[in-house]
Amino acid sequence: MLRFALCVIGIYVCFLTWGVVQERVTTTTYGDIEAPKKFRFFIVLNLIQSVIATVVAYVYLKGCGRSLNIKETPRSLYLKYIQVAIFNCSGSPFGYAALKHIDYPTMILGKSCKLIPVLFMNVLVYRRRFPLHKYVCVGLVTLGVSMFMLYQTANPAKKGPASSSMWGLFLLSMNLAIDGLTNATQDQIFGKYNHLVSGQHMMFYMNLFGSLILSSYLLLHPFNDELQQALSFFQDHPAVIRDVFLFGFCGALGQCFIFYTLQHYGSLRLVTVTVTRKLFTMLLSVFWFSHTLSGGQWSGVALVFSAIGIEAYIGKKQKLSKKIVMDENVDIKGVVNKKD
Repeated sequence: MLRFALCVIGIYVCFLTWGVVQERVTTTTYGDIEAPKKFRFFIVLNLIQSVIATVVAYVYLKGCGRSLNIKETPRSLYLKYIQVAIFNCSGSPFGYAALKHIDYPTMILGKSCKLIPVLFMNVLVYRRRFPLHKYVCVGLVTLGVSMFMLYQTANPAKKGPASSSMWGLFLLSMNLAIDGLTNATQDQIFGKYNHLVSGQHMMFYMNLFGSLILSSYLLLHPFNDELQQALSFFQDHPAVIRDVFLFGFCGALGQCFIFYTLQHYGSLRLVTVTVTRKLFTMLLSVFWFSHTLSGGQWSGVALVFSAIGIEAYIGKKQKLSKKIVMDENVDIKGVVNKKD
C-alpha cells in the first residue's frame, strides 16, 4: 500500500509540473513584443518527449542493474512494443483535432470517461474478465469524476467551440478508443511476458519505437515541413529550448511512476489515478486555500471515495482469504510430515 501511495504522489507531482510547463511552452509568446510567436509544433514536441523518456528509461534500467534483454526478447514481443508505440503516437493527433470541434463540457466529460474504454478494450480485444466489483468501481469513478468536472465553474477562456459537431465526437471517441487499446495491450504484454518485461523495459521500448515512428514521419512526409519550421523557431528563439527540454524531462520522470504502477497494479488502477488527479488537487486547494465546491461536485467526490472504499475493502478481504488458505495449507503439510 505504501508503494502504491508513493506512485500516486509521484504521478501527481510530476504531471502537475509537466502540465504547468506544457502550458508555458504552448501559450508563452517568444520574440519581439511587436511580432510575438508561439510554439505550435506538437509532433516535434512529442518526439523530444519520447527521446528524453527513452534516455531516462535506459538510465533507470542500468541503475537498477537490469539489461535490455535484446537477445532474450522474442520477435513477437518486439512486434507488441511496436504496436503499443503506434497506438501511443496515433492517439494524440485525434485528441488535438477533437478540441477544434467539441465544446469544453464535452471535452471534460470525455477525459473523465477514460476508464470505460480501457475496461472495454480489455474485455473485447483480449477477452479478459474482471470481478463484478471492478465494473461497479469503474462506473462510480467515471460518474463521480464527470460530475465533479461538469459542475465546476467553466473558464470562459477554455470553452472552445460553442457546440460539439459529430465529427468532433468521432475524433474524441477515436482518441479514447486508442488510449484504451494502448493500456489494454500493455496489460496483455505484462501478463504474457512477465518474465522479460518490467515497467522500465516497457517505457524504454515504447518510447524508442515511438521516437523512430515520429522521426520517420517528420523526415519522410513529403508535405510536412514541421521539423524544419521547429528548428528555425529554436534558432530564432533559443529561450524555448529550455522550456521544451524541461517539459520532456518532467514527462519522462512521470512515466517512471506510471510504468511502475502499470506493471504492478494494472491499467485500471493506473487510469483511476490519472482521471482522479484533478479531483484530488482541487480537494487539496479547498482545504489549503479555503476554496468552495458546489453540491454536485461534493456528490462526485462521494462517489469516487465510495469506489475507492469498495476496492480497498474487497482487496483487503481477498488478501485475508488468501492468507487463511496459505495457513491451512501449511498446517496440512505439517500434519502429513508428522505422519511420515
